[in-house]
Amino acid sequence: MATVPVFDINKNKVSDLEISDDIFNTDVKEYLIHQMVRYQRASWRQGTAKTKTRSEVSGGGKKPYRQKGTGNARQGTIRAPHFVGGGSVFGPKPRDYQFKLNRKVKKAALRCALSARFKEDRMTVLSAIELEKISTKMFAEVLKRFDIDNVLVVIEEANPLVELSARNLPAVKVLRAEGVNVYDLMKHRHLVLTQGAVSQLEGALQI
Repeated sequence: MATVPVFDINKNKVSDLEISDDIFNTDVKEYLIHQMVRYQRASWRQGTAKTKTRSEVSGGGKKPYRQKGTGNARQGTIRAPHFVGGGSVFGPKPRDYQFKLNRKVKKAALRCALSARFKEDRMTVLSAIELEKISTKMFAEVLKRFDIDNVLVVIEEANPLVELSARNLPAVKVLRAEGVNVYDLMKHRHLVLTQGAVSQLEGALQI
């Protein structure tokens, strides 16, 4: 099993932690990460774009002019697609962009994303994140000690002091362990985990 140092918020090493190779040190399969990011982004798409066909555009019920003798091409309605104000031919229709992805694939992709951050040496484990009060400045100072800015912070349970302190920092996001996802892991360059969050992820993703 791989071992990582555990720090407190003052960057003092407090212990070493063994982490599961199956979750944090597995082979990084980029195609799985790609599939999962596509799956997440597709689920966010509304799919509400809509244009009207010639049968849905109001008006145009009367034939614009007689069939023969005008010198114009014969027309049945001014709401045909080639008229200004006419209907669309192949315009977008409401649709669902989501597609199916197996649960095993989702878990495997998350293990790959976590392993990528560990192998790139962009993963930091803290014993805990304890703040005296809600303070963006205090939270920013913690990150500055570790020389990281674009970071995803994962905590084991609800912590309003941490979550509210970090929400105004650009490129910083705080998630609880149950909400960790591939898209956010890939979006942020660094990963910070509390020791409790590591245990929760290992319990949820164990093969």
